[in-house]
Amino acid sequence: MEESRSGSLRQAAAAAFPLTIPVFTGFLVLGMAYGVLMQTNGYGAFWSTLMSAVAFCGSMQFAAITLLTSAFDPVAALLLSIMVNARHLFYGISMLGKYKGLGRKRFFLIFGLCDETFSIASTAQPPEGVDRGSFYFFVTLFDYLYWVGGTLLGGLLGSVIPFSTEGLDFALTALFVVLFLGQLENAGSRIYGLIGTVCSLAVLLLVGADNMVIPSMIVILIVLLIGRKRI
Repeated sequence: MEESRSGSLRQAAAAAFPLTIPVFTGFLVLGMAYGVLMQTNGYGAFWSTLMSAVAFCGSMQFAAITLLTSAFDPVAALLLSIMVNARHLFYGISMLGKYKGLGRKRFFLIFGLCDETFSIASTAQPPEGVDRGSFYFFVTLFDYLYWVGGTLLGGLLGSVIPFSTEGLDFALTALFVVLFLGQLENAGSRIYGLIGTVCSLAVLLLVGADNMVIPSMIVILIVLLIGRKRI
C-alpha cells in the first residue's frame, strides 16, 4: 500500500515538474533579486527567506522592503497589502471547483496560490492515471520552493559578493511590464490592461505619483465591479 502511494506521488511530481520549469527561471532570478535587496537593506538571508516562506507574496514582498526601512505606518501597510493582493480573492473563487474535495491538501494549495501557479493550475489537467490532488499539490510545491530557494540564494550571495545593487529593484517593475505585455497579446484580457492604464493615469493626474498606488487600485477595482457584466 505504501509503495503504491509512493509511486503515485512520483507520477504526480513527474507530471507537474515540466510545467513549472518556466516559473523556475523567473522565480530564481526574482527571488535572488529580492534576497539581495533585503540583504543590502540590513535584513540577512534568514529574514528574507523567512519572509518568502511565510508571506509568499512576491510583489508585496518587494513593496515591503520600503515599508520595513521607512517610518512605521501600519494602516498604510495594511491597505497596500490588501490592494496588491486583492486579485487572489478572484483567483480563489475561480479555483473552488478544481480544489474541491482534495482534503487536507487544499490548505497548502490555498496558501501557495500565486499568479504563476494559478496560470498553470487553471489550465493544466493531470495526465490519465495521475491523482488530481497530488498533481496540483506538486505544481504549487515546486513553485513555492523555487521562490523560497531563490530568495535564500540571493540572501547568501548578497552577503558574500560585493556588487552594486543600483537598479536591481527595477526587477519588480520589469515583472509587471512583462505581465502587462502578456495581457496586451491576449485579446481576451486586453480590456483589463486598458482599464488599468486609464484609471492609473487619471489618478496620477489627480493626486500625483507619490500618492497614487492605493487610490488607483481602488478605482480599478470599482470600475471592474461596476462593469463586470458587460466586460
